[in-house]
Amino acid sequence: MSNDIKKTFHITTFGCQMNEHDSEIMAGMLVKAGYKPVSEKKEAGIVIMNTCSIRENADKRFFGTLGQLKRRKENGENFIMCVCGCMPQQQHIIDTIKGKYPWVDLIFGTHNIHEFPRLLENCINEQRKIIDVWPEGGEVPEGMPCKRLYKHKSYVNIMYGCNNFCTYCIVPYTRGRERSRKPEEIVKEVQALARDGVKEIMLLGQNVNSYKGRNDGADHDTTFAELLCMLDRVDGIERIRFMTSHPKDLSPELIKAFGTCKHLCHQIHLPVQSGSSRVLKRMNRHYDRERYLALIGSLRKAVPDICITTDIIVGFPGETEADFEDTLSLCREVGYDSAFTFLYSVRKGTPAAGFEDQVPEETKHERFNRLVDVINEGSARRNAEYVGRTMDVLIECEAKRERGDGLDKPGPGQVTLSGRTDGFKLVNLAGPKELIGQIVPVKIISSNTFSLVGKLIN
Repeated sequence: MSNDIKKTFHITTFGCQMNEHDSEIMAGMLVKAGYKPVSEKKEAGIVIMNTCSIRENADKRFFGTLGQLKRRKENGENFIMCVCGCMPQQQHIIDTIKGKYPWVDLIFGTHNIHEFPRLLENCINEQRKIIDVWPEGGEVPEGMPCKRLYKHKSYVNIMYGCNNFCTYCIVPYTRGRERSRKPEEIVKEVQALARDGVKEIMLLGQNVNSYKGRNDGADHDTTFAELLCMLDRVDGIERIRFMTSHPKDLSPELIKAFGTCKHLCHQIHLPVQSGSSRVLKRMNRHYDRERYLALIGSLRKAVPDICITTDIIVGFPGETEADFEDTLSLCREVGYDSAFTFLYSVRKGTPAAGFEDQVPEETKHERFNRLVDVINEGSARRNAEYVGRTMDVLIECEAKRERGDGLDKPGPGQVTLSGRTDGFKLVNLAGPKELIGQIVPVKIISSNTFSLVGKLIN
């Protein structure tokens, strides 16, 4: 390693929206320091891998990608290899990197991303390897720069960490205990985003429902519903979303906010994980099947057109065929708009990793396929209900390819565009590229399992 490092960087991000936003912040720091982003790792003087620990597949992808970069070091190329995010928060991962990938230059975790510029500068100037992983987070840093992926929408962190300790989940160990940002700091950030042309914000937290922000001078904590009402009044913001909600903390006050907040999108991601009360108890989820279905009923009563998505784990230790049938029946009863479905994978350091009644892999895969069929049937049925309706669509980007049966080929001066409805439905349509970042009326002309096809209303 020498001080002569190219002033370019490339970030590979694994995992959730929180990781994506962390990568945007690191990119902002690097741009502020004079570095330029490049699309290829081989062209970068600084290569960063922002890691995820939620599932085994993410681990494998990370180590596979890391192994591919070894040749650059062996060929004598002068670049800084950085590993950060959730995986380094686990000592066994650090030990693996030190033992099998000793050419990694800089390792840091989730709690000290704001220290990245200083760590990188020390690594380059002192020409030494640095491992700096904090076991816990300190005071929430404010005012960090950010290089957003989109001009018209933005992530906004409102809290960090998780106190739930679901038995399958590593997040409380990698992200730490819950820490909420001050509401006035969040409002200030959203106001700045609105001035910069942002129309849609996505509020992020491991469990946004448990947000407790202490306003300066206030004699009580600001609830999440109260925060939504504060942000709803920010001029220029037209859509507000949030991820992720825990059912145990979904309050009547929050459900009411869907009706009273003008800009709060009629969409919620409410992970159920299992339809079996017995499995939910072993997962330490703090609700049962009946409680979850009651919440769905309350949401649909308050907001009849609400779109509901979820997370489901297949093959949790001890899951029987009867338990799995409970999951299938719940999915049919709820009628999800879509779902993220996962095979249970053992996470070292979690209670479920020690459960002796692990489900065989072939059983997991067979159940997974059956679940996907039920979810896809429900998604297709829900999407079909939109055909013939006119929806306001935020045009997000030019589609990488023509997508969706029934999509008109772009005419002169047009491209294939992708956007989202208020309910987060993906809509593909033909139109001028200049519409990107605008909310426009679109008539839905056909539907597919995973998307809608629309036509611009002139």
